[in-house]
Amino acid sequence: MLLMYPLLRRSSDAMTKEEEVFQRHLLDLADLAWQRTIVTFSDFLNLNEQNIYHNIQQGFSGIQTKTFGGYVSAERQMVAFIPDALSYEYEFPISCLKISPLNARFSEELSHRDYLGALMNLGIDRGKLGDIVLQGQEAYLFCETKIAEYLMKELTRIRHTTVTCQSCSCEEVHYEPRLQVITGSVTSVRLDALLSLAFRTSRSSLTGLIEGGKTFVNGRLITSNGYHPKEGDLVSVRGYGRFRYCGIHSESKKGRFFVTLEKYV
Repeated sequence: MLLMYPLLRRSSDAMTKEEEVFQRHLLDLADLAWQRTIVTFSDFLNLNEQNIYHNIQQGFSGIQTKTFGGYVSAERQMVAFIPDALSYEYEFPISCLKISPLNARFSEELSHRDYLGALMNLGIDRGKLGDIVLQGQEAYLFCETKIAEYLMKELTRIRHTTVTCQSCSCEEVHYEPRLQVITGSVTSVRLDALLSLAFRTSRSSLTGLIEGGKTFVNGRLITSNGYHPKEGDLVSVRGYGRFRYCGIHSESKKGRFFVTLEKYV
């Protein structure tokens, strides 16, 4: 029998009405998977939605879950709800589209915001879209399979650049993020200290980001400044970016810790 948790609360504040509706939706997907012995899938989840998922995933009996965004280290992820009794293979309904300028010589330098804006102008729900990976003059878009044909037909212009949109295999995307290695010393391996090092700003100015629900560690919302990330944890801050905490490599005689971070740029 599926165990349904009551509506959970964020550690810092009550959930909004929209978050409560979203949590019920995830519970309904899990219940449907268990009742019909089928795999059900969520839309692509942002970090806050992934945090809600993490908070309830232990509340299921007879259901396993798996997340995937089309490639390793994708930020936006789908959740698959898989009944224990399932006896057949399944695939995530994710397609990859390659977006290229029709004439590379005359194309503009397009940003992530430019691509996303063009997609939003087509009336696409953000939840149907995964990550947009930029590689030179081209971009790879991960999306729900059911809208792939529509996008290939309708996505023809981004800003002033005429583009083509073609299906490709997810395996064709060999995305290696650009990383900036940051080393420095901190008095303690607290979350606020690591954010201060990563984003070169004071710890006091970052307090509102953490307590205000904008900081996530491995997709989980963290609202305590004193939280201690573990080696290998991925820290994401809305509006600032993300970095991986690589660990302590030495300690000074005065008790300061020298740490290494890998910041996504």
